[in-house]
Amino acid sequence: MADFWNTDTGEAVYRSRDAVKNLRVKVRLERVTSTAALSQHLQQEVLSQQDRGAIELETLTSQGQTGDNEEELEMGWQEKLFSEYEMELFQNEAACQTPLDRQYLTEVKALKRTKGRRNHRVFTYTDHDRYTNCLPFHQMQQSSDVLTTTKSSPTFLAERMASIRHRWQDRRTMDSSIPKTKIVNWEPTEEFVKNSHVVNNAMQTMHIMGDLGPPRRLGRKENEYLLCTIKTDGSGTVILKPDFNKGREPYRIVTEGERREVWRLTVENVSTAMKPEEKDREQNMYKDLYARHKDYLNSLVGQDFEMPPVGILRYFMNGEIVSAQGFEYDNLYIHFFMELPNNWSSLPFQSHSGVTQTCRTKTQGKENVAFFSHPFSFEAFYMSEKESEEPVPQWPVLYFKVLSLDSWQRYRTEGYGYVLFPAIPGNHKVTCHTWRPLQTGTVSAMRRFFIGCSPELEDHSYVRIPGTFKGERLSRIGFSTETTGSVTFNLHCIQQARSFVDAAMLKKRRQKVFDQLGGFSQQGAVCTILEAFHRARRKMQDARESLPRDLINTTSQLQIESST
Repeated sequence: MADFWNTDTGEAVYRSRDAVKNLRVKVRLERVTSTAALSQHLQQEVLSQQDRGAIELETLTSQGQTGDNEEELEMGWQEKLFSEYEMELFQNEAACQTPLDRQYLTEVKALKRTKGRRNHRVFTYTDHDRYTNCLPFHQMQQSSDVLTTTKSSPTFLAERMASIRHRWQDRRTMDSSIPKTKIVNWEPTEEFVKNSHVVNNAMQTMHIMGDLGPPRRLGRKENEYLLCTIKTDGSGTVILKPDFNKGREPYRIVTEGERREVWRLTVENVSTAMKPEEKDREQNMYKDLYARHKDYLNSLVGQDFEMPPVGILRYFMNGEIVSAQGFEYDNLYIHFFMELPNNWSSLPFQSHSGVTQTCRTKTQGKENVAFFSHPFSFEAFYMSEKESEEPVPQWPVLYFKVLSLDSWQRYRTEGYGYVLFPAIPGNHKVTCHTWRPLQTGTVSAMRRFFIGCSPELEDHSYVRIPGTFKGERLSRIGFSTETTGSVTFNLHCIQQARSFVDAAMLKKRRQKVFDQLGGFSQQGAVCTILEAFHRARRKMQDARESLPRDLINTTSQLQIESST
């Protein structure tokens, strides 16, 4: 008999762009036990015997009427259908305490007066009912191809707490042996992943119920069974359990108790399909809505592109400290800061320094590499001055210091380095080698290993040219250093100036940035002379390659004799 039943009672998830109020569901409930078959057989025998009394015929017909054995009903989303129990409950005004109960009282009286009730066994619990979130029969289990229910009476507190969103329902007390700094859960359970990574949206619920009691004893709570559950959220997701039959075999429901009756359940989607002209009208409406929203966003942004003032270069850099490798100790971190030369400025709230996270090294090939992937951004402005004494402009400098951290939270200096901001816009990958001050002797090496003390620079700009240096030559005689590792950077640079736009409009050949700003004519003259020199040198090399070999040797010898 299992082949004649649909045993797949799992949830089905649908996504629809249509409003959920247009959902229509048809439920068919039919008794298929031998009791119903015997009732129908007796009814046929009575109809065939004309000499029986009308009373006996009426009695058997009332016991075997179609409404007792099967019922087919079509309902919409959140449509309220009262059960026999609710029809009796809401007749009493004393039992109606809430505004919803008083509304149901009015509807029940109207149904009694007009006799317009169209359901007999099938009824619904909507999202507004207090039974929806605390149904004693809300769990559907499948055992031996049977849809059954778990019955338990909820407490008063459980009914009130069912509609509250439990934000900390799976919060466990932290053991004192586990440190509070444990951020990563390396062995997450399935329940932890579900509660941590699934978005918990507010759902609206509707339950389709069935009263499967005897014909003359309807309205008892123990005979109510859950037939179908429909849930939806505001994003167009509809969850149905069990799924629509879609031409498959019906579901089977077995009642409890001595009778053990078997019922057949069929759930179908009878929503009205949208007509082609309605689809076109809806698409045009969406297009009009999106166009208006686009115009609204354009009005907020505006048509004018933000440009720096005349004679000012805007420099923006998105950087990333990628990795560090080749250092002596593990647990590395990098402290970096920017230095702005003359004629450079930044915004008041702009941060000029930063620190990366502490990173353990990973063996890659023959090197121990620490991958930071630490992003940073920096924005600066350059204003050229025609009276400036500097023949060549200076670019901002990124100074950095690599340090290591031991188990006693003591740090060691591993290396110093600097990176010049690229003068050409675009993407640049730079690898900078570092060094550190070296103090010779065994005592200093032991002090560095055991205590963590190591020589440091008081002025980090000493890595390049100190800011206090004013002479012509910088001497570092007697300063001992040691080469350590290297640090890799990814730099994405953007330059913006009004002169770029003017040069593009006039189709001029763009040379250096500062030439376009009009502040460094000397640099432009030097570049022009160097380009002419390289062109002349290339022409001379081409001419020498075209001459015979003997003539070249004779010319070289004459040049040597003339020099002597």
